[in-house]
Amino acid sequence: MTLLNTTTVHNADALHRVVKSRPPGTPLLTVSNHMSTIDDPFMWGFKGFPITDAKLARWVLTAEDICFRNAFMSYMFRVGKCVPITRGAGIYQEHMNEALEVLSTGSWLHSFPEGKVAQDHQPIRRLKWGTASLIVRAPVTPIVLPIIHTGFEKVMPEKSFFGRRPPLPLCGKEIQIIVGEPVEFDLTSLKQEAATIPQDTSFERKGWPTITPEGLDEAAQRWLYQKMSDKIRSVMEGLRKTLLNQKQH
Repeated sequence: MTLLNTTTVHNADALHRVVKSRPPGTPLLTVSNHMSTIDDPFMWGFKGFPITDAKLARWVLTAEDICFRNAFMSYMFRVGKCVPITRGAGIYQEHMNEALEVLSTGSWLHSFPEGKVAQDHQPIRRLKWGTASLIVRAPVTPIVLPIIHTGFEKVMPEKSFFGRRPPLPLCGKEIQIIVGEPVEFDLTSLKQEAATIPQDTSFERKGWPTITPEGLDEAAQRWLYQKMSDKIRSVMEGLRKTLLNQKQH
């Protein structure tokens, strides 16, 4: 990040502040777009970031079918504070409970809410609901910090080495990262509004548990997670456009 590529980080202090100095017991949930398979951990490797302090390091949601394919990889990614997520297993899978436990201890968790790598520089895609569900279910509402980056798709392009990813990250590329400000949610009001949502029989029920003590059923949860995801997506898209404008100037 620092020596082999040119990296510029906008508003890095916002990230430093919540990583180092947030109130005790308050979890941090960072969210970002997903441009390559090396976004994490490379995006934390910029100059001045406390990468040598393991206590400050993030936990991160990772695809089980990619990062946990055998015992060796599972060991390495577990040591690297990765939480496996099973694709298609839903937002109430056991691994999501593990992610919830990370937040319950006041730790830092990173999520790629788009759910997959996309290198085509399109607007932020519809977000998966897992990230919103973690915010709602966490005992202490986490600080939600959005981050947008560009350039990793050039460091690790999906199709450049005989139509595949290169064996090693490429050098001499320009990486830009912009850190936003925390996204605020009035969860009390949102839950009250969600509780008034009428039953919708048009969707297939997934057997989600009712959220207590609010007693939000599946229809209410769907509305709540979609509302929150739309807000996070809107903020991320705004950051993406800001970063694009800065690159053009």
